[in-house]
Amino acid sequence: MVEKPPVIKKTLNKSVISILLDSRYRNLIEDINNRYQYWDKVKYKVPEGFAKEDFWSAIKFTRQGRLLSFAGKSFSLKETNSMQRMLHEFDLNFGGTLLSLDSIPTKRREYYILSSIAEEAIASSKMEGAVTTREKAKEIIRTQAKPKDKSQRMIVNNYETIEYLRANRNSVLSKEFILEIHRRITEGTLENQEDEGRFRVNNNIVVADSVSGDVVHFPPNCSSIESGIDSLCDFANNNGTEFIHPIIKAIIIHFMFSYLHPFVDGNGRTARSLFYWFMLKEGYWLTEFLSISRNIYKTKAQYEKAFIYTELDGGDLGYFVQYNLNALQKSFNDLKEYLNRKQIEEDSLFEFRKIPEINERQARILKLYNDKPNSVFTSKELVTSLCVSEKTVRTDLEKLVDLGFLERLPKNKRLIGYIISSAFDSKIKENRGN
Repeated sequence: MVEKPPVIKKTLNKSVISILLDSRYRNLIEDINNRYQYWDKVKYKVPEGFAKEDFWSAIKFTRQGRLLSFAGKSFSLKETNSMQRMLHEFDLNFGGTLLSLDSIPTKRREYYILSSIAEEAIASSKMEGAVTTREKAKEIIRTQAKPKDKSQRMIVNNYETIEYLRANRNSVLSKEFILEIHRRITEGTLENQEDEGRFRVNNNIVVADSVSGDVVHFPPNCSSIESGIDSLCDFANNNGTEFIHPIIKAIIIHFMFSYLHPFVDGNGRTARSLFYWFMLKEGYWLTEFLSISRNIYKTKAQYEKAFIYTELDGGDLGYFVQYNLNALQKSFNDLKEYLNRKQIEEDSLFEFRKIPEINERQARILKLYNDKPNSVFTSKELVTSLCVSEKTVRTDLEKLVDLGFLERLPKNKRLIGYIISSAFDSKIKENRGN
């Protein structure tokens, strides 16, 4: 179990005041707060001559911030210098000028979005127990295959739900909207089908640590779910006078929904979906290109601890906010690296574009076969990567057959696969020479 922090006294003693006033400890306190470290780390950084409890009291004094109330519990949030700096960078990058749409090639923009959605769906599902490889999961999404088990169904549901959220980014948050998200995201995955898109009706739900199995959170009584959802909707729909930065607000919505735990199952997936939706609603278009859950999945233990720290430290949301801002930053850095790789790939595609009588899609198909010469692709399998209809892909493949680059390989009476022809290599070399 995570160690609980000391109880903070209402009045500051002389030792705590001396820590706060001494400039020698200012940088140390600033560093601790910028990392938003919990008691389990702070207790090892206490300056010599001071009690651990007094130093912790000094840290907590500097973390006094805005107060929020939700589901009968009080929460607080101090926006640190580190948070403010990251929010400023995100404002510039996620919806502004430093990385504008112009920096993402128009012809490949939809492909990049679909790729990131697939990554988001896979990671969010695996966090909730879906068991599959990333390659297999992407193949299911790419080929639009019918799910064969619960894990595959979870991933497909997540993917289709994100598409639904993209289409409904301008909706207001309502109880009906939340129930529809949950219904879509859990369809065919719950023990009791009646629980799909329905709030829980009992209190037999607890949140346990994924490693130790210890109970870390008892959700509010089911009788308070309706009122809690109403409060969450009011908060999301800006029905208040206090301004909260939209990204901070998205993170708080994520936390509050998870805290309320209104469903029998699927709470985590729904909470992360609401975060994704709210970011798009507030104009942070770059969210479509990010796979935030992928980084959360990689640091799942820290993600869970961020919830626990907030719970044990009197509802201090700073832990959860700092963690999620870090995850956003990592996702953004990953995107920049991804775009750099794709630009290199675009440059390598140039040689195939020079081949006479073919269009850009056909050039991409040729490059794909050149990179993976033993592959057998159907038209359906290439729909997602080329961002066109299956009919268009089939036309492209047939054109490449007519030009002698590919050959048909019937897989059954109805399905035709395509492989490289025996003349593929020589024809590629011949045209590159031109």
